[in-house]
Amino acid sequence: MATETEIVEEETHGEPEHSIEETIEEPGEESVEEPVEEEPKEETRSALPGDLIGTSEEFIPRDGAYLDGGNIYAAASGIVNINKKERSISVTPVTNMPPHLQVGDIVIGQVTDVKDSVALVEIAGIKGKGEREIVNAEQAAIHVSNVKDAYVKELYYEFAPFDIVKARVLDLRNMRLSTVNKELGVMKAYCGNCRAVLKVDNNKLKCPKCERTETRKLSSDYGTGII
Repeated sequence: MATETEIVEEETHGEPEHSIEETIEEPGEESVEEPVEEEPKEETRSALPGDLIGTSEEFIPRDGAYLDGGNIYAAASGIVNINKKERSISVTPVTNMPPHLQVGDIVIGQVTDVKDSVALVEIAGIKGKGEREIVNAEQAAIHVSNVKDAYVKELYYEFAPFDIVKARVLDLRNMRLSTVNKELGVMKAYCGNCRAVLKVDNNKLKCPKCERTETRKLSSDYGTGII
């Protein structure tokens, strides 16, 4: 008959050497993995030309963005891309959308009014961007300082209401235009007396009906219909 000591030895034989404290985890204690640091991702949003999208203290402007007075503006309609790793900001143009004016665009418009220092222009189209309606077209202005590379005595000698002009976009926030270049300026003008289309005659404009002569800041393409 087995003794009590032998029975105890049989029951404990083969048990793991680990203690109960080693095999039982404390409630609520779980293994925690160290977080993996991810690469900074690009953030995106939409913008229209002239929209404020950042500052020079935050980002470096890239394609589709320009710096003005410490602020960064969208130069095109599209998606704003912010790269946190590079601290850069850019705008990817959106295709298949109505055209938006951009700085540097050549536009065609009609003079609606002439004041002492500015000629007001209603923009009708953008060169090279078809005849679709312009999304951000607003009344623009040609300041007396942006007419030509010469002294302008009176703006009334350079433009008149109803003139068709070709100009370059200088600024989107204030919608400023320039006709400083030989290919920019008035492309079609009307007689201030009888409204007939004026013809070029010795670098001046002459009415074929009433023979009135007038002056303008002429485009080198005046009367050709070439944009």
